[in-house]
Amino acid sequence: MTEKINLQEKFNLFNELWSPKLVSQVNDMHVKLVKIDGDFIWHSHDTGDEMFFVTKGRLTMRFRDHDVMLEPGEFIVVPHQVEHMPSCEDETWIMLFEAASTVNTGTETSDRTRRVESI
Repeated sequence: MTEKINLQEKFNLFNELWSPKLVSQVNDMHVKLVKIDGDFIWHSHDTGDEMFFVTKGRLTMRFRDHDVMLEPGEFIVVPHQVEHMPSCEDETWIMLFEAASTVNTGTETSDRTRRVESI
């Protein structure tokens, strides 16, 4: 794909929470958009780090021993095998960079596990 992508337009295409949408691919990495609100589940990924880039709202990335607060324009890389839980108080929009094989709930299976859809 050689066309530009407008994040605002892509985010406007969906309202579902905790359901990542595939918007592009860079080599073996997926670029996904997700809207979140509240707490996710504690989980980790056996392989592949994840990058969370906040575009709107505030994200608290919870780890077992500390929390990291992210504002719009900030990102965090969560290394593989590190247990984490994304959390926010109000709807937050995130761009994710992760291996194409990444499942959103990692090694856990729950009602939050989603198959990624393209938009």
